[in-house]
Amino acid sequence: MTVDVVIVGCGGHGREVLTIVQAMTDAGRGAARVRGFVDDRPSERNLKLLQRADVPYLGRVDWLRAAPVDTHVLIGVGHPIVRQELGRRIDAHGLPAFSAVHPDATVGPDVVHGEGLVVFAGARVTTNVTLGRHVHLNQNCTVGHDTVVGDFVSVNPLAAVSGDCRLETAALVGTCASVLQGRQVGAGATVGASACVVHDVPPGVVVKGVPAR
Repeated sequence: MTVDVVIVGCGGHGREVLTIVQAMTDAGRGAARVRGFVDDRPSERNLKLLQRADVPYLGRVDWLRAAPVDTHVLIGVGHPIVRQELGRRIDAHGLPAFSAVHPDATVGPDVVHGEGLVVFAGARVTTNVTLGRHVHLNQNCTVGHDTVVGDFVSVNPLAAVSGDCRLETAALVGTCASVLQGRQVGAGATVGASACVVHDVPPGVVVKGVPAR
């Protein structure tokens, strides 16, 4: 059965998410049809790029209020806090979330995930990992054994999260950053690009550098 999917957010991240769904269908990993995009403030440039991709812009996010009940929703927004707020709005519409895992990603055994997961090409998740709702694992990042990743977390391209770590709700691990074995990144915290986390990061703070401070 083909699943109808609407992507929330028609920026660059959302269009990358579109390519994951298309790659899954091409590889025979489920049949999904992207019905279109919703976005409250689409730019003219992004609307033109949607036209080039031959996928329609459907309207604002509240368009989902009148969508068929079997419409699946996939959030294509990279920022964890914004994605968290969109998740609240989408939950109010009662529509199911779609999870998208690129065929060129690796998800190992005993990995448990919530709805709305997005795993980009080249990402590697090893074993006994727990991933929350609407987690985004970007290109070529790694998540090690026994790690717990909370809802709405983003792990950006080329970032490395070691084993037995904990990333709390809406945390962001920046591009090329690393989180060492057993460390915790608090809710809403940001690990800057190329930073190395050697101590636990408190909630809501931004750390950068080597070691991250």
